[in-house]
Amino acid sequence: MGFVGTNSTHFVEAEGQLQSTLYVNGWNSYWLMEESVWGNSRRRVSKMLRKGAEMGMTVCRTWAFSDGGDGAAALQTSPGVFNERVFKGLDYVIVEARRNRVRLILSLVNNLDAYGGKAQYVRWAREAGLNVSSTDSFFAHPTIKDYYKAYIKAIVTRKNSLSGVRYFAEPAIFAWELMNEPRCSSSSSSPILQAWITEMAAFIKSLDPKHLVTVGTEGFYGSATATGGKLGVNPGEWAASLGTDFLQNSAIKDIDFASVHAYPDSWIPKADLEAKVKYLSQWVDSHIKDGDNTLKKPVLFTEVGSSLHDTKGVYEREVFLKTIYDKVYDSAKKRQAGAGALIWQLLVEDIGRYGDRFSLVAWHHPSTYNLIQKQSCKLRSLFATKSDRSKKLRKSDPCFDHGS
Repeated sequence: MGFVGTNSTHFVEAEGQLQSTLYVNGWNSYWLMEESVWGNSRRRVSKMLRKGAEMGMTVCRTWAFSDGGDGAAALQTSPGVFNERVFKGLDYVIVEARRNRVRLILSLVNNLDAYGGKAQYVRWAREAGLNVSSTDSFFAHPTIKDYYKAYIKAIVTRKNSLSGVRYFAEPAIFAWELMNEPRCSSSSSSPILQAWITEMAAFIKSLDPKHLVTVGTEGFYGSATATGGKLGVNPGEWAASLGTDFLQNSAIKDIDFASVHAYPDSWIPKADLEAKVKYLSQWVDSHIKDGDNTLKKPVLFTEVGSSLHDTKGVYEREVFLKTIYDKVYDSAKKRQAGAGALIWQLLVEDIGRYGDRFSLVAWHHPSTYNLIQKQSCKLRSLFATKSDRSKKLRKSDPCFDHGS
């Protein structure tokens, strides 16, 4: 496996002296590290990565954090103190991903409270006697920023106990994500968040210039880029009050590609299907256009989710997924900035505790499974080399039936 880089608005994979264009079909399984802590549950991780590869997917986004708490699955038990057993679980995830030729987007902290998140860092600071009043202190207080930098350094420079490869030298890592869905308590904290992204992205690059870095934003437009009708693309006025700004945050020099999420069911719950599809189309088009014309960077839709509350939910999920897939494929044909999409989220059997209303075991839903696999094969066929096309596909190849 070669390292993935960028060439203007699309991803490229280094293959010796050559570069090949890469558009992504992938998925989220946030739970891989936790399930890899114990030997008897690692089989589920292996199965998920194998099944993802069988669907032709090449990138999986997952958590590389678990901060504080009393559980045995906490990776960072206190600032700069790590549970080696959990770290070995992350080692296993990376080795298995590489074995299945899947690359990982590793998210480094949560905005939400699950698995500790920024709130845990603030609690640690309070326990150390610091006067911090808001979770926004995570982005501003020097001591808390030092906690996070120490965590980044421990992760990025980690030597894998199974492969002996340091993480900064591991091609199975696609990118580092600064935070899952960063938000502030108010829009007044926007400059603080912008400065934090700039500082932390530069810090990662100082340790690891080989890997890509992304923010982890949901894609909301803020008041800093209110011109041009961008605020009207948001799902509601509330989206501009969170301190994030897609264009401003993504334009930072050390941010290699922009991240966007898409949850029409959650964001505009009262709308009917037709209105949700219309909104989703506008949302995707706007961000791809921004990548092409303003950012000059790839745009990756790193979470695409739809509620599965009933049979109707399965149909609607596939309508939403196909809407984004078609736009990514069209972008790929034109070599535009819409660089791929990752469904949220996939499970295997017997791990319902990690599920939410957007989760599914893909092979239990044949029509969804086929939709995902078909997208993988369509993207692959666009960029297959002459030697790839000359090879006769084996029946075990995920694209055998799709004519890639």
